[in-house]
Amino acid sequence: MSDNATTIEKKLHYEEIIPKAWNGMLMLIGNIVLMLASLAGFIYGMTLISVSNTPPNVAIVVISAVYLFLIGPILFGGLKILKPNEALVLTLFGKYYGTLKGEGFFFVNPFVSAFNPAAASSASAASQVLEQAVGTTGKHGQAAAAYKRSSKIISLKTMTLNNEKQKINDELGNPIIIGIVVIWRVVNTAKAAFNVDNYTEFLSIQCDSALRNIVRLYPYDAPVENGEKSLRGSSQEVAERLKVEIQSRVEIAGLEITEARITHLAYAPEIAAAMLQRQQASAIIAARQMIVEGAVGMVEMALDKLNEKEIVQLDEERKAAMVSNLLVVLCGNKEAQPIVNSGSLY
Repeated sequence: MSDNATTIEKKLHYEEIIPKAWNGMLMLIGNIVLMLASLAGFIYGMTLISVSNTPPNVAIVVISAVYLFLIGPILFGGLKILKPNEALVLTLFGKYYGTLKGEGFFFVNPFVSAFNPAAASSASAASQVLEQAVGTTGKHGQAAAAYKRSSKIISLKTMTLNNEKQKINDELGNPIIIGIVVIWRVVNTAKAAFNVDNYTEFLSIQCDSALRNIVRLYPYDAPVENGEKSLRGSSQEVAERLKVEIQSRVEIAGLEITEARITHLAYAPEIAAAMLQRQQASAIIAARQMIVEGAVGMVEMALDKLNEKEIVQLDEERKAAMVSNLLVVLCGNKEAQPIVNSGSLY
């Protein structure tokens, strides 16, 4: 059982190979010159055959025709053009031949073919769009063929994945709506091409799965004084853990996750109103607690000042009445309206 697992792991552990490549411009010019020379030799040989049908003349015609109509066109298939941050995964008769990287004009083995698993679905979708736009004319076939050639290129640029928002239950079972954006790029083209069927779809599915696993470990919100991490209050920690989770899942596809961020976070519509009332109630309670603490401190300070300066002597009953009045004034929702007693204090 372990031997089979090791064999499978070795098959999935593809390393990039640098293929043999030559200057494409020199090969293009040299091939054109040889084809022109073959054309001249073919015409010259046919002229000699018309005069004297001898073996040397026939050989000239055959060799010129073979290069002109067979070898020359085949060599044109080995010319490849790459822009910055682009790569071609090349296969030779089904076997991995190498990854061509770097901007420029190259010539490789003309029998190799470029392979990009993510191009199949994109090419079919683009073909349908082109068919709707230009119909079934010859222009549609040319445009589809051009797209098919360009889609064989694997981009090495940093790209963004923004999946649709998901409804997930948090640690407390509350349904929330959450969306993330993932910044990624291809770092191993061999793994991306051969380990998974379509590395873009594979990344999208793994992001959704990792997001569900991480969200279920945190509540939507938690009191700050408790020190408990939450999706809303600890977004940086959640994003880092989400990045590590996604990276571990897409390592097999040769992808690197640069960054993962939460772009949308809200309660699901069915509980949003109730949770809003809960948040408002919590905020009111916290505000009232702060007001009461401040009011008690102010009353205590007032009593201490009165006793210290001996402005007035108050018994326990009068102190209780004074404390009650001050608390009503300081803790009331509305501005207090004082009543002036113009008679005796007693």
